[in-house]
Amino acid sequence: MPVIVVGADTSQGEEIVSSLASNAGEVRAFITNPDRAEALRKQGCKVAVGDVSDGSHIQIAAFECFTAVMVSAAASDDRERSFASDPEAVAGEWMEAISDAGIHRLIWIGSGQLREQCLHGAGRRSGRRSASRQSGLPPLLRHIRQSRRP
Repeated sequence: MPVIVVGADTSQGEEIVSSLASNAGEVRAFITNPDRAEALRKQGCKVAVGDVSDGSHIQIAAFECFTAVMVSAAASDDRERSFASDPEAVAGEWMEAISDAGIHRLIWIGSGQLREQCLHGAGRRSGRRSASRQSGLPPLLRHIRQSRRP
Protein backbone atom coordinates (compact mmCIF):
# COMPACT_ATOMS: atom_id res chain seq x y z
CA MET A 1 0.00 0.00 0.00
CA PRO A 2 1.53 3.33 -1.01
CA VAL A 3 2.66 5.78 1.65
CA ILE A 4 3.49 9.47 1.22
CA VAL A 5 5.90 11.35 3.48
CA VAL A 6 5.23 15.10 3.47
CA GLY A 7 8.36 16.85 4.63
CA ALA A 8 10.67 14.11 3.38
CA ASP A 9 13.41 16.73 2.97
CA THR A 10 13.59 17.38 6.73
CA SER A 11 16.02 15.39 8.89
CA GLN A 12 13.15 13.40 10.43
CA GLY A 13 11.56 12.89 7.03
CA GLU A 14 14.80 11.55 5.57
CA GLU A 15 15.06 8.98 8.38
CA ILE A 16 11.45 7.92 7.89
CA VAL A 17 11.84 7.58 4.13
CA SER A 18 15.03 5.58 4.54
CA SER A 19 13.31 3.15 6.88
CA LEU A 20 10.18 2.87 4.76
CA ALA A 21 12.07 2.49 1.47
CA SER A 22 13.87 -0.59 2.78
CA ASN A 23 10.76 -2.19 4.31
CA ALA A 24 7.62 -0.95 2.56
CA GLY A 25 6.11 -1.05 -0.89
CA GLU A 26 5.71 2.21 -2.78
CA VAL A 27 7.06 5.27 -0.95
CA ARG A 28 6.36 8.78 -2.17
CA ALA A 29 8.42 11.68 -0.91
CA PHE A 30 6.90 15.17 -0.97
CA ILE A 31 9.67 17.76 -0.82
CA THR A 32 10.25 21.45 -1.41
CA ASN A 33 13.99 21.30 -2.10
CA PRO A 34 14.58 19.82 -5.58
CA ASP A 35 18.25 19.23 -4.71
CA ARG A 36 17.17 16.36 -2.44
CA ALA A 37 15.16 14.57 -5.13
CA GLU A 38 17.92 12.46 -6.67
CA ALA A 39 19.01 10.94 -3.34
CA LEU A 40 15.41 9.97 -2.62
CA ARG A 41 14.97 8.44 -6.07
CA LYS A 42 18.10 6.35 -5.52
CA GLN A 43 16.34 4.87 -2.48
CA GLY A 44 13.46 3.83 -4.75
CA CYS A 45 11.05 6.64 -3.85
CA LYS A 46 8.72 8.47 -6.17
CA VAL A 47 9.39 12.16 -5.62
CA ALA A 48 7.00 15.10 -5.83
CA VAL A 49 8.47 18.60 -5.57
CA GLY A 50 6.06 21.32 -4.52
CA ASP A 51 5.06 23.95 -2.02
CA VAL A 52 4.16 22.35 1.33
CA SER A 53 1.65 25.12 1.95
CA ASP A 54 -0.38 24.27 -1.16
CA GLY A 55 -2.81 21.52 -0.28
CA SER A 56 -3.57 20.83 -3.94
CA HIS A 57 0.07 19.83 -4.53
CA ILE A 58 -0.10 17.39 -1.63
CA GLN A 59 -3.52 16.06 -2.62
CA ILE A 60 -2.31 15.18 -6.12
CA ALA A 61 0.90 13.56 -4.84
CA ALA A 62 -1.10 11.54 -2.28
CA PHE A 63 -3.59 10.18 -4.83
CA GLU A 64 -4.24 6.46 -4.15
CA CYS A 65 -1.93 6.40 -1.11
CA PHE A 66 -3.15 4.50 1.92
CA THR A 67 -0.99 6.24 4.54
CA ALA A 68 0.31 9.79 4.93
CA VAL A 69 3.21 10.63 7.21
CA MET A 70 3.17 14.33 8.00
CA VAL A 71 6.44 15.77 9.37
CA SER A 72 5.38 18.91 11.19
CA ALA A 73 8.86 20.47 10.95
CA ALA A 74 8.11 21.13 7.26
CA ALA A 75 5.23 23.36 8.34
CA SER A 76 7.45 25.59 10.47
CA ASP A 77 11.05 25.50 9.23
CA ASP A 78 12.69 28.16 7.04
CA ARG A 79 11.46 26.94 3.63
CA GLU A 80 9.41 29.23 1.41
CA ARG A 81 5.64 28.88 1.67
CA SER A 82 3.48 30.80 -0.80
CA PHE A 83 -0.04 29.69 0.16
CA ALA A 84 -0.08 29.75 3.98
CA SER A 85 1.85 32.00 6.32
CA ASP A 86 1.95 30.13 9.63
CA PRO A 87 2.41 26.48 10.70
CA GLU A 88 -1.25 26.07 11.67
CA ALA A 89 -2.43 27.22 8.24
CA VAL A 90 0.09 24.94 6.48
CA ALA A 91 -0.96 21.95 8.55
CA GLY A 92 -4.61 22.81 7.95
CA GLU A 93 -3.90 22.60 4.21
CA TRP A 94 -2.32 19.18 4.83
CA MET A 95 -5.38 17.92 6.69
CA GLU A 96 -7.73 19.03 3.95
CA ALA A 97 -5.47 17.58 1.23
CA ILE A 98 -5.15 14.14 2.77
CA SER A 99 -8.86 14.00 3.49
CA ASP A 100 -9.67 14.96 -0.10
CA ALA A 101 -7.11 12.41 -1.38
CA GLY A 102 -8.87 9.62 0.51
CA ILE A 103 -5.98 8.76 2.83
CA HIS A 104 -6.94 6.00 5.29
CA ARG A 105 -4.16 6.36 7.87
CA LEU A 106 -2.41 9.49 9.16
CA ILE A 107 0.87 9.42 11.06
CA TRP A 108 1.82 12.79 12.54
CA ILE A 109 5.48 13.37 13.43
CA GLY A 110 6.13 16.37 15.65
CA SER A 111 4.28 18.84 17.80
CA GLY A 112 1.15 17.50 19.48
CA GLN A 113 -0.09 21.07 19.98
CA LEU A 114 0.09 21.78 16.26
CA ARG A 115 -1.68 18.49 15.52
CA GLU A 116 -4.53 19.35 17.89
CA GLN A 117 -4.91 22.81 16.35
CA CYS A 118 -5.07 21.24 12.90
CA LEU A 119 -7.66 18.66 13.85
CA HIS A 120 -9.77 21.37 15.46
CA GLY A 121 -9.34 23.73 12.48
CA ALA A 122 -10.03 21.00 9.93
CA GLY A 123 -13.26 20.20 11.70
CA ARG A 124 -14.42 23.82 11.39
CA ARG A 125 -13.51 24.02 7.68
CA SER A 126 -15.10 20.71 6.75
CA GLY A 127 -18.70 21.76 7.29
CA ARG A 128 -19.03 22.46 3.58
CA ARG A 129 -18.61 18.76 2.72
CA SER A 130 -21.84 16.79 2.77
CA ALA A 131 -20.17 13.57 3.99
CA SER A 132 -18.77 15.45 6.96
CA ARG A 133 -21.78 17.37 8.17
CA GLN A 134 -22.97 14.86 10.71
CA SER A 135 -19.94 15.20 12.98
CA GLY A 136 -18.32 18.32 11.53
CA LEU A 137 -15.14 16.40 10.65
CA PRO A 138 -13.97 14.73 7.45
CA PRO A 139 -14.20 10.91 7.68
CA LEU A 140 -10.44 10.50 8.24
CA LEU A 141 -10.43 13.02 11.08
CA ARG A 142 -13.55 11.48 12.66
CA HIS A 143 -11.69 8.16 12.68
CA ILE A 144 -8.62 9.73 14.33
CA ARG A 145 -10.71 11.39 17.01
CA GLN A 146 -12.73 8.24 17.67
CA SER A 147 -9.66 6.00 17.84
CA ARG A 148 -8.14 8.20 20.55
CA ARG A 149 -11.11 7.76 22.89
CA PRO A 150 -10.64 5.23 25.73
